[in-house]
Amino acid sequence: MSNVVVPQLGESVNEARVARWLKHEGDHVETGEPLVELETDKIDLEVGADHAGVLSSIKHREGDDVKVGDVLAVVEDGAEASRSGPKTASGSENATPTDAGPRPVSPPKSAATPTQTKADAAPSQTRAAASPNPPREAAEPRRATPTALRIAREHDDVDEGPPPVTAPPATEDRREERVRMSKRRQTIARRLLEAQRTAAMLTTFNEADMTAVMLLRERRKEVFKQQHGVSIGITSFFVKAAVAALRAFPELNAEIQGDEIVYKHYCDIGIAVGAEGGLVVPVLRNADRMSFAQIELAIRDFATRAADGTLTLEDLTGGTFTITNGGVFGSLMSTPILNPPQVGILGLHKIQDRAVPLNGQVVIRPMMYLALSYDHRLVDGREAVQFLVRVKELVEDPGSLLLVS
Repeated sequence: MSNVVVPQLGESVNEARVARWLKHEGDHVETGEPLVELETDKIDLEVGADHAGVLSSIKHREGDDVKVGDVLAVVEDGAEASRSGPKTASGSENATPTDAGPRPVSPPKSAATPTQTKADAAPSQTRAAASPNPPREAAEPRRATPTALRIAREHDDVDEGPPPVTAPPATEDRREERVRMSKRRQTIARRLLEAQRTAAMLTTFNEADMTAVMLLRERRKEVFKQQHGVSIGITSFFVKAAVAALRAFPELNAEIQGDEIVYKHYCDIGIAVGAEGGLVVPVLRNADRMSFAQIELAIRDFATRAADGTLTLEDLTGGTFTITNGGVFGSLMSTPILNPPQVGILGLHKIQDRAVPLNGQVVIRPMMYLALSYDHRLVDGREAVQFLVRVKELVEDPGSLLLVS
């Protein structure tokens, strides 16, 4: 006999939620076979059996919160289990295995699909009912006789009373649904509130002319894809520009620990990836040493694994600076929120043709608004503005990125 316990979940992750049992009590299991899916605030993961046997007892039901080391189930030696009837994942006999089909798992076993527990409260429905016998005065306002109306009109003092009141048609779907917040959404809510409460957060804005980047991409896209097997996108230019700007303004690549400032002499750039279960930020390790191709391949890998649920805790841990691109969803301008303990985050937005002055003329250019949110406790306004100007200059002259790499 052996206990199936909650494993170590990674740095700073001590609690999980039982998302879905993959086996029922009495089922035979093989060594390493997944038994249960756990949801954490960063990723979801499967816990398997240490050895072959029979799942004899489930200790925590779906939706239960558990901690590292808690016993989830017991597996006994043996090839078969005698059961008086089929059992559900929670252990009750002669019950339907589930009343709603398989539960979705939020990726990574990571972050692309949300895990949601069933609502504990049934949907409520409210309907307004009219009185069966309303007073005549309320149902039919008193009307003037035709003769009285004719006389009144001749004297311009007609008053036909208010128009009849017609009740709006009954709405059949006025339901409310109560759904338990996922671990990931709880963590997102807590961290965003923490960022606003603990940091002196300000945002500075600028705009970049994307003409040179777009021309370069168009000119080199076929050769780049043939050589590296991936298209060259927008984000890699901003990663390279951010790395160069962080070297010039190291305060944006630092963090506050107590009464000390910790300067990072490496650049681990977080790339925000939107998913159904909530935002995740996988990290480009040593981005200052990466080529354009390496950055593009890594970003494509992040997107793929965020979608299929295979991002790991290591992928999501750390980071010294973050880039988020709301432009992929159509955002024209926004104020990104810091990702603590980082003190800077760069927001990219939709590229849109706009009229801009150039050499005494008004021309149409593809422009992008840039936003830099920063922690004013560590970063002064001057450094923040100069950092964003540096990013703008490098992106508008992408050839210069080769000189600073």
